Amino acid sequence: MALINDDFILQSEYAKTLFHKYAKDMPIFDFHCHLEAKEIYENKNFDSITQVWLGGDHYKWRVMRACGISEEYITGNKTDKEKFDKWAYVVPRLLGNPLYHWTSLELNNFFGIKEELNPETADEIYKKTNELLQKDEFKPRALIERSNVRALCTTNDPVDDLKYHKLLKEEDFNVKVKPAFRPDKALNIEKVDFKDYLKDLGHTAGIEIKDFKDIKAALQQRIDFFGENECSASDHALKYFPYIKKDEKEIDEIVAKAIRGEKIEILEEEAYKTALLIFLAKEYKKRDWVMEIHVAAIRDNSKALFDRLGPDVGNDAVNDELRAENLANLMSDFEEGDGLPKILLFSLNENDYYPLATIGGSFNRENETGISNIQIGTAWWFADHLDGMEKQMTMFAQTGVFANFVGMLTDSRSFLSYPRHEYFRRILCNFIGEKVAKGQYPWKEEYLGQMVKDISFNNATKYIK
Repeated sequence: MALINDDFILQSEYAKTLFHKYAKDMPIFDFHCHLEAKEIYENKNFDSITQVWLGGDHYKWRVMRACGISEEYITGNKTDKEKFDKWAYVVPRLLGNPLYHWTSLELNNFFGIKEELNPETADEIYKKTNELLQKDEFKPRALIERSNVRALCTTNDPVDDLKYHKLLKEEDFNVKVKPAFRPDKALNIEKVDFKDYLKDLGHTAGIEIKDFKDIKAALQQRIDFFGENECSASDHALKYFPYIKKDEKEIDEIVAKAIRGEKIEILEEEAYKTALLIFLAKEYKKRDWVMEIHVAAIRDNSKALFDRLGPDVGNDAVNDELRAENLANLMSDFEEGDGLPKILLFSLNENDYYPLATIGGSFNRENETGISNIQIGTAWWFADHLDGMEKQMTMFAQTGVFANFVGMLTDSRSFLSYPRHEYFRRILCNFIGEKVAKGQYPWKEEYLGQMVKDISFNNATKYIK
């Protein structure tokens, strides 16, 4: 019996009705992903399913390493078929891992393959998927359109010229490809390449950066440029929330140290990041941008693996340091004057959900959309499995207004990742259906159906313009 069927995950008649009648056919707004606008614009066929699945997917790389597979078959020089065969060996072992469900959904939804990927089916699946990938309907733009995507936000550094976003606007492509502003390199003053990055930022903005005022002016210029190119969201990756207040003269001294290439102490790093985050939040508020903040990742843990392969290779973990009181202080400072921007708070550590939700809930204010302007984002990265999504939904419902939830994103580099939205919607409908089945909420089909449609798509489009 095929794993993926019409009622996959849906455990009640209420859930089945909500999914099939209200969620299934809703469009997608993928407001945080790592697709490249260049790849979308060039629209080239992929050479093989291995290229699509294993070319940059650190989720898969981690579990392959966990099965003792040599790096040659993961990021090394083995052939695509040899790498695919190793992935086929791993898949049946992934009981409880979302990769098992995602792999099955992708094979079913894009290729019409219902069989499990395993060593016995690997040859046939490899042959069939590779043949299909050479067809026009498997080019990147077609894959996006077939997934019913209306818009997506890529993730872009402030120095990006957004060339391919501009070119895509001139193409006959029915999906809006928007940039999202990610100034991590401007925030990470502790990094050894910070001073070199300031040169790049200054060159791009036409400003010689000598102090904190220049950094702010350069970022403001780039924010304006991104805004002219339909940006309406920013993103920030933090280990934890910093909060040390210093005056601008003291921040200038810290910036001067970094420009000279001197070591930045932790307290100096936190003071600089505090000041810059406050500045950025106020700039986003002026433009009605959403400020996404991702916390609690410890990155590049194995120095040996980092030295060999670089960042974003499956070498990260969950942090246990949130500094909740710092977040409360930061948001209070953000709010002074013209008020807070809309803020989405994501944590890699599910233990952070209650602090994030309750602190964020302290700052919700009147707004034109009627949607909570401060809220926690969907279960992210290591937590975006079935149990993780249910825990995030439970916490969201218990501490806030569940109908206001802005829903799912892929956070992915793969053009085949859009079934993750279906996965989320099935879990969402099952979550609501279970509340009804247990007598915790009445069966109001039309109202709950609208709630499902809003969480699946409508809320995100109101929240992120």
